[in-house]
Amino acid sequence: MNTFKIKQGLDIKMEGKAATEIDGYEFSDKIALVPDNYLGLTLKPAVKQGDRVKAGGVVMFDKNFPELKIVAPKSGVIDEVARGNKRKLLYISILTDKKQEYEVFPTWNKIAGQARNDNGTTEREYLYAIILNAGFGALIRQRPYDIVAMPNRFPKAIFVSAFDTAPLAPDYNFVMKGQKSNLQAGLSALAKLTDGKVFYSVGKNTADELRTFKDVEINEFDGPHPAGNVSVQINRLAPINKGEVVWTMNIEDVALLGKFLLTGKTDFTKIIALAGEGFEKPSYISTVTGVQIADILHYNIYKGIKLRYIAGNPLTGEKVLENDFLSPFAPQITAIPEGDSTHELLGWIMPRFDSFSTTNLYFTKILQKICPKKRFSFDARILGGERAFIMSGEYEKVFPLDIMPEQLVKAMIVKNIDKMEQLGAYEVAPEDFALCEFVCTSKIPVQKIVRESLDYMRKELE
Repeated sequence: MNTFKIKQGLDIKMEGKAATEIDGYEFSDKIALVPDNYLGLTLKPAVKQGDRVKAGGVVMFDKNFPELKIVAPKSGVIDEVARGNKRKLLYISILTDKKQEYEVFPTWNKIAGQARNDNGTTEREYLYAIILNAGFGALIRQRPYDIVAMPNRFPKAIFVSAFDTAPLAPDYNFVMKGQKSNLQAGLSALAKLTDGKVFYSVGKNTADELRTFKDVEINEFDGPHPAGNVSVQINRLAPINKGEVVWTMNIEDVALLGKFLLTGKTDFTKIIALAGEGFEKPSYISTVTGVQIADILHYNIYKGIKLRYIAGNPLTGEKVLENDFLSPFAPQITAIPEGDSTHELLGWIMPRFDSFSTTNLYFTKILQKICPKKRFSFDARILGGERAFIMSGEYEKVFPLDIMPEQLVKAMIVKNIDKMEQLGAYEVAPEDFALCEFVCTSKIPVQKIVRESLDYMRKELE
């Protein structure tokens, strides 16, 4: 096992870390699938109102690649095919059954034999077709562009990270406990889909149960956030050149894939974290994709305070409302105070011991040396306004990729594709610039710029 020491970065220790216990199962009578969650796809409905679907039944498919399908997490009746302006598909909701019915697919031990019996079909092609039909293809992401993996070509490598260093991120040692056989099946399946390697990355504190697997190359990454981001691992292990593709997949989704291949049934039940000071009891719950956010929040939220709900971690997650639905790519729900009613004496100029700062403005560094386990309170305020983008060297201190981040962001602002290619845009995702955005004294919305630029590159180049 190779060990990579990451020096640039920043650990942000926030109040509200989820306790390692599962606080029940949250499931709605109504769930919904939202096309906007699947970046890169143009989805069309495969059902209409009143249709009945089984768990694993096709609900939507991609316009350009019909084999790329979105399936129902639970069985039930299609309640609504909601459309907005210009008939844009907003979501498809399902009234779920109390007793679940499942689509049945071939299990792992039948796939290879069936492939050999089909003329002209390799085991890889047959396996990938089964994965696509069961909806797991939509859970695989690709670089470049950080979108759902397109099924028109296989990757040169696949990356799975067994740890997450973002603030308030789920503890995968807890989430994946007892899932080793499912995870092994998922990793072995992914190994069939590439001529290269499946790179499986662990952290310094990754449990022994998650450190030994077949069919993968295991590497350890040690250092502050974003050491757990797959982009850091791609940059160190298999940098992307123009024309190349790599895939990434969340470790919990890999285990769900493995469970599906072992049983032949699609079970999208997963464990997500409820983190942040907005929760009375930060913990974990078991739930499924598409559950309404209000059903997750209803019993565990502090009342009488205005909160920001985030699908994902506080740095990279998306703001959601109570009537929104859980994204398949959100491993947690974070709740923090909005802070819009907060009034501080003398504002930022007042010396403080309980506020976090990356500079010497406050006594953060001294306090962390005295109390290394100290956690800080945060709210959703930006605490400043956007201003001129000054080249200050701030980004390089928290950006460990072998890329010049300030120059790349400036090239993205002016949509200079040649410069973006030269500066490494194929390897990055918006989440890689979250710390840059956090420390930016110019308050530049860096992640938004990166997302829009990657979409622009894809439109122009493909």
